Amino acid sequence: MNLGIALAQANTTNYVDAIVLAAREAAQAGVRSVWFGQRMDYDSAALAAIVGREVPQLQVGTSAIPVVGRHPLLVSAQAQTTQAATHGRYHLGLAVGSSFAAGAFGLPFDRPIARLREFLTALRELLDTGTADFHGELLTATPPMPTALPGAQPRVPVLVAAMGAQSLRVTGELADGTLPYLAGPKTLGEHIVPAITKASSTPPRIVAFVPAVVTAHVEAARAEAVRQLSFYDQVPSYTRVIELEGATRAADLAVIGDEETVAAQIRRYFEAGATEVVLTSTDLAGPDDQRRTWKLLGELAAGISTN
Repeated sequence: MNLGIALAQANTTNYVDAIVLAAREAAQAGVRSVWFGQRMDYDSAALAAIVGREVPQLQVGTSAIPVVGRHPLLVSAQAQTTQAATHGRYHLGLAVGSSFAAGAFGLPFDRPIARLREFLTALRELLDTGTADFHGELLTATPPMPTALPGAQPRVPVLVAAMGAQSLRVTGELADGTLPYLAGPKTLGEHIVPAITKASSTPPRIVAFVPAVVTAHVEAARAEAVRQLSFYDQVPSYTRVIELEGATRAADLAVIGDEETVAAQIRRYFEAGATEVVLTSTDLAGPDDQRRTWKLLGELAAGISTN
């Protein structure tokens, strides 16, 4: 099984040092990949480069960098630098963004699907050819010098946090796969996988991000999930997939229980069409249960039965 974690740290004196230590521990437990969200206090591609360099056992990825407020030339350069630093173990995850992200740059959040299409078109040309001559309505990319970076091989895979019909169509046409979050197995199998597969010329990667923790303290972890995930109950793109799954709030999608329970739910995502599963919020029940969750992932990745 291709399994990973989304990694974040709290209450640290040096965030980068703490993340590297946590990534080493996750790798020792058998976790295969580590992913970083894009926040406003660190650069996710730079963090992936550092972790990938320091912990060579891991694949590293970003999930996800909003395209709003960014330019394909800069993202291409960041991605290729990280790919070269990690010797080909980087996965670039992008997102359409939101009014929240756009507002931080003082930008309007308008025509998001058109912007995504233009961004991916220009980025794909840059990564495929080492240059671009792209003139869109919203973006222009015409570098006066080559943009291919020595050592950035193989070509950086591009994934998009797409879950709606329009964004899945664009992603299927122009990217390598999708990074759905809070989309349960039913939504994945009945909506997301068919939509992106129809739009793709090759089988797409489906990297399902799932909040999950192995713990005996189920009720306490569930309460913490309600607290941590309540933000997503206000975001239309997430409320849609939550409703499609038949749930009422984001916390209902959190997988919480013993090893057998969590392993069974992970398998449901693969059966629904996921090619990879990444567990998020593994800190819901504290550091000991986080390590217990990572250990389960290592065992599943190694093919060890939990039944």
